[in-house]
Amino acid sequence: MSRPDRGTRAMHQALPPALRDAVDDFAEHLSQVRNRSAHTVRAYVTDLVSLLDHAVRMGCVDLAELDLSVLRSWLARQRTTGAARTSLARRAASARAFSGWAHRAGLLTADVGAALASPRAHRELPSVLRADQAAALVEAPSRQIRPANPPPADQAGTNRAGTNPAGTDPADPNPAGTNPAGTNPAGIDQEHTGLLRAGAAAGSAQGAAEEAEAVSLRDWVLLELLYATGVRVSEACGLDVGDVDHGRRVLRVFGKGGKERAVPYGVPAQRALDDWLRRGRPAMVAAHSGSALLLGARGGRLNPTTARQIVGAYAETAGLPRTSPHGLRHSAATHLLEGGADLRAVQELLGHSSLASTQIYTHVSVERLRAAYRQAHPRA
Repeated sequence: MSRPDRGTRAMHQALPPALRDAVDDFAEHLSQVRNRSAHTVRAYVTDLVSLLDHAVRMGCVDLAELDLSVLRSWLARQRTTGAARTSLARRAASARAFSGWAHRAGLLTADVGAALASPRAHRELPSVLRADQAAALVEAPSRQIRPANPPPADQAGTNRAGTNPAGTDPADPNPAGTNPAGTNPAGIDQEHTGLLRAGAAAGSAQGAAEEAEAVSLRDWVLLELLYATGVRVSEACGLDVGDVDHGRRVLRVFGKGGKERAVPYGVPAQRALDDWLRRGRPAMVAAHSGSALLLGARGGRLNPTTARQIVGAYAETAGLPRTSPHGLRHSAATHLLEGGADLRAVQELLGHSSLASTQIYTHVSVERLRAAYRQAHPRA
């Protein structure tokens, strides 16, 4: 079972054995059969444990005693404790999913959750960036990156003309000031040690600069891919190097339920990918990196939480509205529709199972059009 929070684990352990086993079996079904993500399984388990804990408090000691009145009572209690409409809708969906599974598994004589109604979730229009704002955001890390092939810097103390330093003889294998026996004369040890330390410090500074540049390259490709493709942050972090088709500029993305789809990306994202794979990823890769495309600071696969922090930090630094990876997904979809893309094509690009999920972006585009009309038209 996916690891829920401590309070949920305590309630789970306090359930009667039959109910506890039902929770574990349902979690395994979601993970192994339905191929749901760990995050989704954890959300279902949290809702189900809360439901069954409420059922026990109402006197149910066996799953067969679960009925519609218990489900309705549980939702009503959630509402009185201040749960939002979206949360109530999700918890009702969790109850219906569990009830349907339990009926098919023979644990319930009837699918008692089929008649459970839930409040219609109020869907707020997602906030989106303007095209110029999105461009400023995704290009921000690239401004911190040096050119791919900078001109070699002049080094102090070198003889660019190829001549020998004054006072040395090219034919002399032991110039003045050296010891052919391999030992240093008095006073040279300290100087030599100082030079070694200075060289080590310079090397350390160079290593830190290369590491910082690798992180900037990683941030750049992350932002470019999120906006260019509209993928979810979990999908971006789950990409492997082999999921990139450079020739066709297409990503192989595994979405919710393990569903696979092909998502195209553009030339700017390709440039970011090329630089990351050539210069950034080799500097961050570790033995445990595997085939992960995007890497964290310690070489493991980039965590979605870290990716959200990256997006938010660059947006704040650029003086843009508060933005998340999902905000970039909203922006990509809205800009596609505003540019004339077909709604079905955007649905496929985003990996929505229902067209209704994609249609919200048409409302966003209309609202932006109305706002522009009100601002610009003399008879608005």
